[in-house]
Amino acid sequence: MSTPPKRTPRSPVLGLRRFAAPRASQPETCELCGAPIDDSNHRHMVDTENRSLACACTPCSMLFEQRGAGHGRFRTVPDRYLADPDHRLDPGVWELLQIPVSVAFFFRNASLDRLVALYPSPAGATESELDPSTWQTALGTSRLAELLEPDVEALLLRRVEDRTECYLVPVDICYELVGRMRLLWQGFDGGSEARADLTAFFEHVAQRARTPEEARRP
Repeated sequence: MSTPPKRTPRSPVLGLRRFAAPRASQPETCELCGAPIDDSNHRHMVDTENRSLACACTPCSMLFEQRGAGHGRFRTVPDRYLADPDHRLDPGVWELLQIPVSVAFFFRNASLDRLVALYPSPAGATESELDPSTWQTALGTSRLAELLEPDVEALLLRRVEDRTECYLVPVDICYELVGRMRLLWQGFDGGSEARADLTAFFEHVAQRARTPEEARRP
């Protein structure tokens, strides 16, 4: 019998602390060049060495959009949202993942060359390491899996009654979701406020998401 995936609570990463904490009163600045940033020019980059998120201005984010720029340490988080309405996930497969809540996200860590699976909890982001066979069983049938950009995009799954929603999203919004759930979580099941916020979050994702065919259209 194979050993179940190890789940260990992880301290919130830099970007997650930013999402979970109240917004600072002083203006935010780009963490690379120091330029002031606001909602109109605020982007995120993944620091692949520290597994954290960094705030960036538009020029710096554009500089690191090319893979390999800056020796690959920083990668700009893209803003595409894709949906796979035909994706089906058997309830037994979800049990195989050993994820106790209805939401999880998966991204591929390029430096470790493995899939990382996380889910929100009152303690923050909880990680479950998946072996390649489990990844193939759970997500290999989704056409979004082959489109996933390592480190900067994630497959976001949510179980709703007898179906599973599947989206390809920027990885930073997944950490935003974790921060929101951590702030709102009450009791054993999260409470009504957390559930309502979760529903609103996925409604927003669904509104932005397009199928791969729609995204390719000019």
